[in-house]
Amino acid sequence: MTFKNKAIWITGASSGIGEALAYALHERGARLILSSRREEALKEVKSNCAGSPEDIHILPLDLTETDALDDKARQARDRYGRIDYLFNNGGISQRSLAVDTKLEVVRKVMEVNFFGSVALTKAVLPAMIERQGGHIVVTSSVMGKFGTRLRSSYAASKHALHGYFDCLRQEVHEHNITVTLVCPGYIKTDITRNALEGDGSKHDKMGRGQQEGMLPGEFAEKLLPRIAKQKNEIYIGGREIAGVYLKRWAPGLLNKLLLKTEVT
Repeated sequence: MTFKNKAIWITGASSGIGEALAYALHERGARLILSSRREEALKEVKSNCAGSPEDIHILPLDLTETDALDDKARQARDRYGRIDYLFNNGGISQRSLAVDTKLEVVRKVMEVNFFGSVALTKAVLPAMIERQGGHIVVTSSVMGKFGTRLRSSYAASKHALHGYFDCLRQEVHEHNITVTLVCPGYIKTDITRNALEGDGSKHDKMGRGQQEGMLPGEFAEKLLPRIAKQKNEIYIGGREIAGVYLKRWAPGLLNKLLLKTEVT
């Protein structure tokens, strides 16, 4: 399967994984809709893409403003006449002990990571069902498969994505719609730096795992061939990916290992 001439909507496209996906998909001839809250950063991403500017459309949005997402989806469809792929990539992380994390921070993480992705997906699904085709891609995390310290709200939001989109996959199968959950390990982005502390302030620190993580461009190049194969779940990262399998086959051992592991 090729991405050439496909209409692809990417959220969280102003930096990190979303930005890298924009470059990789543009190189493959896709027609892009790039979304995030930061319009100026989206313009910079667009300017970094060589070729036809008419094949890249900027559509700023805030995933917490769920009432506006139906109209955003209409604007996205109107641009190219359809949406072939939706990459739900927008998200936020958290770094604090559960006991020290205010409930409004928990809600903020869930609003962005879970409800934002659900609302945007629901906004594009009717047209995909009518066309009898489409592909929903959801950026989760290895934290969607197991949890560790300082990430309770983040892990909860990612676990919720798996529950929802596993069910959705079965519901839309008859309509020729694919649902893929992507579980990155450590990728060298600013997600940790931009994470929320327990009081809602910015963490503003780069964790060691992120510093030593895979570059976003390399991640995108590894991801897209697997997306093209319509995989249900995709795991990309370093040795932290082993935690996914330990959680299933040896959860007690994983718990012991995580208790001995330094987390930041």
